[in-house]
Amino acid sequence: MAAQNNAALPEGTEVGGYRIVKKISSGGFSIVYLATDPQGQSVAIKEYMPAALAQRKAGEFCPYVAPENLNTYRIGLKCFFEEGRALASIYHPNVVRVLNFFRANDTVYMVMQYESGRSLQEHILRNRSKDHKDVLSERFIRRVFTQVMNGLREVHSNRLLHLDVKPANIYLRMDGTPILLDFGAARQTLQRDISKTYPMYTPGFAAPELYKRDAELGPWTDVYSIGACIYACMSGMPPQESDQRLKDDKMPQALRSFRGLYSSQLISMVERCLRLNSLERPQTIYAVQKELVHNVPEKPEFSFAERAGARLRHAKERVSRFMREHNITWF
Repeated sequence: MAAQNNAALPEGTEVGGYRIVKKISSGGFSIVYLATDPQGQSVAIKEYMPAALAQRKAGEFCPYVAPENLNTYRIGLKCFFEEGRALASIYHPNVVRVLNFFRANDTVYMVMQYESGRSLQEHILRNRSKDHKDVLSERFIRRVFTQVMNGLREVHSNRLLHLDVKPANIYLRMDGTPILLDFGAARQTLQRDISKTYPMYTPGFAAPELYKRDAELGPWTDVYSIGACIYACMSGMPPQESDQRLKDDKMPQALRSFRGLYSSQLISMVERCLRLNSLERPQTIYAVQKELVHNVPEKPEFSFAERAGARLRHAKERVSRFMREHNITWF
């Protein structure tokens, strides 16, 4: 994804009746701010700012869009606005709550409920450094992703796709309940409209069909990303990028290394979610969730000694993979 090198709005700026407190994050498509509403309540505001199409210098409010990019910029802006409108109609405890959306400064802003907590990505990174320990427990994975898929099912029932499910976009509230953030459907629409923009998928978590300009997308595309997120919880790292898997698929070996750490049921489910052929994956989130909830081993499959051996083998696999892929990044 293109790096976001555009200047953020200065702290204290007022836009649409909200006051910017600080920038929270930025990517190739947007900038997210912490802000306060007219009542002084904290909100998160996402600003449409595709780095490949628009430039904004420090001290400026409106981006400059070159004439040759203007039509594409407007298409993306319209998609972003319509996505905000659709999300505002969804009220679900596991989906970010969109409170408002408006136009200003020649762009669009989406106002969301601000939540305290941390991303699943942060949680994984904190836990993967602990020696002789599963990165995240199977019990944790089953609890969190059952709720994540509750939210994703609600999204799909509203005829929307997320298209950017990844640990950075799964936020854990202070009580541990997850919410889905930062939908990628508008980004994907923009990418399909023009070939010269940078890819807007997240390597490792993006299904292979997202790499193709005219491939059919559907719930099975988000299913792949769910499998990739669970894999990241198990390994502490993103899975191999799907376009690279088409040339030399290392995922079967990587999944086998989890035997002894996680149940065969969970490993098998992740393997099916991560199949490169979309027709071979579960076709709905409900099918994955049903298996996650009901296909649970009644007792541990492995002894303490077997688990200790598996931890050692898996630690060696993680080290060797890190050495091979030391330039891997999280988004």
